Amino acid sequence: MALTKRNAKALLIDVGNTSLKWGVLADNHIGKTGSITHERLKETGFAALTSKAPRSIDCAMVCNVAGAGIASKLTGIISVHCKVSTRFAACEKSAYGVTNGYKQTRRLGVDRWVAMVGAFNEFKSALCIVDAGTAVTIDAIDKTGSHLGGQIIPGLQLMGQALSNRTSDIVATGQRAKDPGDGLGIFGRSTNEAVANGSLTAICGAIEQAAKRMRAASLRPKIVLTGGDASRILKQLNNNAIHRPHLVLQGLSIMVQSDK
Repeated sequence: MALTKRNAKALLIDVGNTSLKWGVLADNHIGKTGSITHERLKETGFAALTSKAPRSIDCAMVCNVAGAGIASKLTGIISVHCKVSTRFAACEKSAYGVTNGYKQTRRLGVDRWVAMVGAFNEFKSALCIVDAGTAVTIDAIDKTGSHLGGQIIPGLQLMGQALSNRTSDIVATGQRAKDPGDGLGIFGRSTNEAVANGSLTAICGAIEQAAKRMRAASLRPKIVLTGGDASRILKQLNNNAIHRPHLVLQGLSIMVQSDK
């Protein structure tokens, strides 16, 4: 039987600002996932990826926000290792059931676009999509798949760095604060805890305010979280939220399998 997009075996790669994540799409399921930070990638090269990526695939699909240099390297490595060309996701005005809300289509971050494609194709409902990485992005979609726009705020680490850089007495330690729980632990008993918990509360407040505004506009959004800090944020939200750690990979899988 001839291979179709619906049963294609594909290498999916999400290149973010901090790390590179991958997964293998086979039999309509994403498996063999992994990740490596850019810092580690510089030290070890792409062996972490090539040692786990299958050589026998039909295509490779990449979402890249880390610049042209890494895109060029990935293209060459995938060509040698897998003997296939690499396709890079790009924002479109309307595709895969989602309509881009930006006036200038390509100005929307491609990772946000791919995450929206993944989330909307799973839930088919109004959504508040949060990607909690180096920056935190919050995007609103109505039940028809129309993107209503979004917000961008610093992520947990960036908030702490901003305070450290612009004040004399707050010094970033680089240590990850413990989970404050759901009680009075949100009030830190050290400067490091106070900064970490304050940043966490600020991001949760932004998410809850976004969902509140959507509900006030007669939308009933599901809150979907992805990104490296999603699990920490998830525990602090008053609203029920859904964790999808591989949301960008999900979006890439839709693009591989879909004829639009």
